Amino acid sequence: MTEVVAAPKPSADPVGKAVNATRRLGEQTAFYGQALAATPDAVRRYPGEVLRLVATMGLGTGALAVIGGTVVIVGFLTLSTGALIAVQGYNTLSNVGIEALTGFLGAFLNVRFIAPATAGVALAATIGAGATAQLGAMRINEEIDALEVMGIRAVTYLASTRIVAGVIAVIPIYTVAVLMSFLATRFGTTIIYGQSRGVYDHYFSTFLQPTDLLWSFTEALAMAAAVMSVHTYYGFTATGGPAGVGEAVGRAVRTSITAGVFILLTITLSVYGQSGNFHLSG
Repeated sequence: MTEVVAAPKPSADPVGKAVNATRRLGEQTAFYGQALAATPDAVRRYPGEVLRLVATMGLGTGALAVIGGTVVIVGFLTLSTGALIAVQGYNTLSNVGIEALTGFLGAFLNVRFIAPATAGVALAATIGAGATAQLGAMRINEEIDALEVMGIRAVTYLASTRIVAGVIAVIPIYTVAVLMSFLATRFGTTIIYGQSRGVYDHYFSTFLQPTDLLWSFTEALAMAAAVMSVHTYYGFTATGGPAGVGEAVGRAVRTSITAGVFILLTITLSVYGQSGNFHLSG
């Protein structure tokens, strides 16, 4: 009787892994460049599709539209983080007798760190994940191949339009997010903890700088462009059927959150790293 010996598993080739990783990175970078470069063409050729995507991303579809879509989700998340600033900030500052500076924390932390980071995570988990699932379903159903056969530029029609729509939709979404974070911090400090509204408003208006709001919106727009670029790539290149689409969504969310944090860190260090743009006064 002949003994059957299992074939040895091939050893992992580090050089081959490095080559494959470099190739995937190059393909991904080329897709980003092509999709971003085609955004003017997408606005000119497919304005109706862009407007439809803006409405879909802002208000959602199906069950998501019932609760108000991405606007309500992002607003609720920043509402929670703003309330945490009121709780932690007031209690911490009261330990050293300077709880009046809670308004300073509301103006300083919400704009520079909390609201952009929270909005970036929410965008990746809502409109980004939705874009990956949509494009992934189109890929496995060969709808993208059908568009290319008909002579339609698939990257421009599917990816570039979603990038433009994401950047446009994030403007009202982020406006709601910042306002909700401000209101939550003020409500928690003045209503729950009983601090004087005049004291809170004085320190809040003293330390809230318009340039910080502009840079905060710049961070949100940059993160929206990065989130939509990453998610459209993973949806556009999804393989393996429905399970592959789910895996692509997970990878896209992981990558886009990492990219968003990196963008937030880069812009924050560039703007505030040298001097901090901070003057203690009032």
